[in-house]
Amino acid sequence: MRAVVYKEPFKVAVENVADPKILHPNDAIVRITSSCICGSDLHMYEGRTAAQPGIVFGHENMGVIEEVGAAVKERKVGDRVVMPFNVACGFCNNCLGGFTGFCTTVNPGFAGGAYGYVSMGPWVGGQAEFLQVPFADFNCLPLPAGTEHEAAFALLADIFPTGYHGAELAGVKPGESVAVFGAGPVGLMAAYSCLIRGAAEVYVVDHVKERLDMAESIGATPINYDTASPVDQIKELRGGSGVDKGIDAVGYQATKAGSSAVGGEQDEVPNIVLNQLIDVVNPTGALGIPGLYVPSDPGGVDANAARGALSLNFGQLFEKGLKLATGQCNVKQYNAQLRDLIISGKAKPDFVVSHEVSLDEGPDAYVKFDRREDGYTKVILHP
Repeated sequence: MRAVVYKEPFKVAVENVADPKILHPNDAIVRITSSCICGSDLHMYEGRTAAQPGIVFGHENMGVIEEVGAAVKERKVGDRVVMPFNVACGFCNNCLGGFTGFCTTVNPGFAGGAYGYVSMGPWVGGQAEFLQVPFADFNCLPLPAGTEHEAAFALLADIFPTGYHGAELAGVKPGESVAVFGAGPVGLMAAYSCLIRGAAEVYVVDHVKERLDMAESIGATPINYDTASPVDQIKELRGGSGVDKGIDAVGYQATKAGSSAVGGEQDEVPNIVLNQLIDVVNPTGALGIPGLYVPSDPGGVDANAARGALSLNFGQLFEKGLKLATGQCNVKQYNAQLRDLIISGKAKPDFVVSHEVSLDEGPDAYVKFDRREDGYTKVILHP
């Protein structure tokens, strides 16, 4: 089958790789119809992880079941399904507690597994024609047959639930004010989720025009951090007050004002967003941090950043009585409910999708997405 394969930093290629097979009676083989490029894929693409050449990318996958193992009882050939990026067993202690992002079965020695991602187990990615899905009854979310809502449903694999997870981590409630740092796909989904949950005011901080325009289009207030301190801008708009809740949808590659807004060399300050959130959230508020932070960064700006050790204004965090919650999304906690919001027409998350291209156009899409060229904000590949 054809698949997007990592070659070296800033280079992927579409190559022929081995077809997936049923290796366990609980497996299914899914013919991929949509697979998204994620901002997390860019960490590997840019050489900022320990990813080795040959890994097949793709953890945001949906399609139609082509084959099932003998033990698969709930899903059947022909079912249209979307898979959480979390590969999970459904029966370990963490899965039973709802923490499927921290499954202890699928990636021995580590809590958590994912398709096509470094250190997340042996699971081949889905930016390909077919995908092996383990524990298929548990991991395949059924969808209505046909092609309706294809782009919106594809976002159920990761970014829509992850954005919602950010709002959940921060405990966003109706009537509250929220600052979301980062207007990439997850940040936009976090802002959208806050609005779905009834937030009265949502401020979205970024410096890429297309992303800020998209945030404004859904009813959020855009804040360009190149213009002035985002903390000062938000407080000025609120008459001197901060916000009730804050969400970090940026992660460890955060940049300071004046950095390139179109990729390339960046002036990284990996702790800047976390400290700005501590500044802007009012006393007794909460921070939700779905943005990715890693314990090892080959491209870290200094020795501490290279080992994931960041300097935080913890005294201020303590003094203000702020709560802080983080960790990758447990997609299955949210994906069925969010699917039903899409089906009912009450959620239309595909506003974030900027480009849908063929699998063969994947290498070019990676270049443009990484450089933020031509309005590339969220890309879906169709094999």
